Amino acid sequence: MANRTVIIAGATGLVGRELLRGLLADPFVDHVHVVGRRAPPVVAPKLTAHIVDFAALTPLPSADELYLALGTTIKVAGSQAAFRAVDHDANLAVAKAALAGGTRRVGLVSAMGADAKSRIFYSRVKGELEEDLGALPFAGLVIARPSLLMGPREELGQPARPGEAWGNALNTIVGFLIPPNYKPIPASDVAQALLSTVPTAAGVKVLLSGEMRR
Repeated sequence: MANRTVIIAGATGLVGRELLRGLLADPFVDHVHVVGRRAPPVVAPKLTAHIVDFAALTPLPSADELYLALGTTIKVAGSQAAFRAVDHDANLAVAKAALAGGTRRVGLVSAMGADAKSRIFYSRVKGELEEDLGALPFAGLVIARPSLLMGPREELGQPARPGEAWGNALNTIVGFLIPPNYKPIPASDVAQALLSTVPTAAGVKVLLSGEMRR
């Protein structure tokens, strides 16, 4: 699909950075609009950064597809309410604004175990976002549910996540015993899976780690 315009929210995160890198390198993408609280540390002719307040979004440019990679942790956010404001509310607000501007397809970075009925707060919020996006009239919705992510968080100024470090170490030792959907996965694999699936998506498609691993 040539001459595409895309929007990405969360381009400074682990997966978001890889999404942005792939979109800027794609010769079939004419323009990339980045939506965030700060501009990405990248300058490119076809990149436009929009510094926004997710609680009061202004109309977004018309685009062919949207990538949602906004996310935090309860520890970094400071509370469950602050976490939900980012991982659910901000992503949903961007989706609605993009849909109003004519965007027809969306890719979401969710998480393994996302379930709106989960007793685990983190998983429940992720699942509620999936359900709320699924209720919007997009032509295509691709949901990526990665397991533990691998990538240089320190380069992004993000705090290390002990669970990810532990999972990566375990995978190195006994990775052959871990089912594919539970193995740690590089952020770049998640991004590539979305980039190759979203442009032609129809209906709702869920991608698990085993399918996204290169």
